[in-house]
Amino acid sequence: MSPSPRVLPPTPAGEPHARSFSPWPQMAPAPGAAGLSFLSPFLVFFALAAAQLPFEAFQAGHGTSSLPTGHSAAPLRRYLLYDVNPPEGFNLRRDVYIRVASLIKTLLKNEAWVLVLPPWGRLYHWQSPNIHQVRIPWLSFFDVPSLNKDTPVIEYEEFISESGGPFIDQVYVLQNYAEGWKEGTWEEKIDERPCIDELMYSTDKHKYYRGWFWGYEETRALKVTCLSVQGSASIVAPLLLNTSSRSVMLDRAENILHNHYGGKDYWNTRRSMVFAKHLRVVGDMFRIKYLNSTDEKDRTQYIEDWTQMKVKLGMAIGGPYLGVHLRRKDFIWGHRNDVPSIQGAVKKIRSLLKLHKLERVFVATDATAEETEKLKRLLPEMVRFEPTWEEVELYKDGGIAIIDQWICAHARYFIGTSVSTFSFRIHEEREILGFDPKTTYNRFCGDEERTCEQPTHWKIVY
Repeated sequence: MSPSPRVLPPTPAGEPHARSFSPWPQMAPAPGAAGLSFLSPFLVFFALAAAQLPFEAFQAGHGTSSLPTGHSAAPLRRYLLYDVNPPEGFNLRRDVYIRVASLIKTLLKNEAWVLVLPPWGRLYHWQSPNIHQVRIPWLSFFDVPSLNKDTPVIEYEEFISESGGPFIDQVYVLQNYAEGWKEGTWEEKIDERPCIDELMYSTDKHKYYRGWFWGYEETRALKVTCLSVQGSASIVAPLLLNTSSRSVMLDRAENILHNHYGGKDYWNTRRSMVFAKHLRVVGDMFRIKYLNSTDEKDRTQYIEDWTQMKVKLGMAIGGPYLGVHLRRKDFIWGHRNDVPSIQGAVKKIRSLLKLHKLERVFVATDATAEETEKLKRLLPEMVRFEPTWEEVELYKDGGIAIIDQWICAHARYFIGTSVSTFSFRIHEEREILGFDPKTTYNRFCGDEERTCEQPTHWKIVY
């Protein structure tokens, strides 16, 4: 188990840390072993790797002509960071990644940019007690080399090492237009405007902006500006190309839309979001042990290089079990008419088991302990992945969710919850694996719902 990241020791109120950082890279300590005691082992690894080149190579504004001979001159790349509205969940954030990756591809047509992956943590649905769940790198959940085959990305701590310190030159807070838009007159536009909501940043005694910054308290921003935006991700590109800032963060990035939702570029990025192998292995072992499911029998062989994996829909059969995602909690609190009661869900599950001649059902749910016990009584065929405390500490709540999704993605038939992004991501995984859409795009209906429209099939494009 990897150790928790270390943070700067406390200092007297209003005083900078003894090992304080300057916003200017030429004043930052050289990225070697010395001066890194407050950083996690993850950053030390990248810092030592960077130390193979002299620190001058990473200084802002350092001309390639002045690099020492013997080192190849590479273009000075710029960094795009982003964050999302704090209440948004894990699976919506995965969708926002696709939007920002599309923006990076637009920028790369003109300049060298890299997308800095925002560390995971402090999400609403991650409620396991006594588990440290902040500053989590993407490699805990996804295969980062696979991401890089579609979009150039680096982890946040690698950004700190490479750029010379935990400083972001410019933060743009994206927001809607205060006046809204008139129906029938949609247009894409972006303008610097006064901030509509109270800023989630404050200035310290040195006039640096402090904020959440994914749990990295040492991170500071030099400037914060609000932008009203209406349009797809690429609408931001001209502004970024015209700014002199080397590192730019887009906060509230969920306010930009997809460039081409459901097109080839969308699916390339989505396919590149391969789950971390250690999580897939846990899911596969569970399938073998409890669900009599293997890739060979189910025709769901997975190619590690996603660029080489192209399947025909209908080729995958899936394991001999029904996959279910039953969303509860906030969906119930919102009194959604399209979410069934426990009894209504069980009735539908029983009918599907009979229809497809299946004897087992795997259920992924955020139901309360009381509702879960009720499900067990009414549905003794139910199988769930119930991790130990040690497994939750190791894989985190995000990893447990991925294991649930992976198992659901391999079921003979899947039924999910209306408008749930957790279910949407399972739809996409099954599309990638090659399932017949009729076995994938299904949802529960509310007990009193008169018209029960089923999910739209977004066909994979290669």
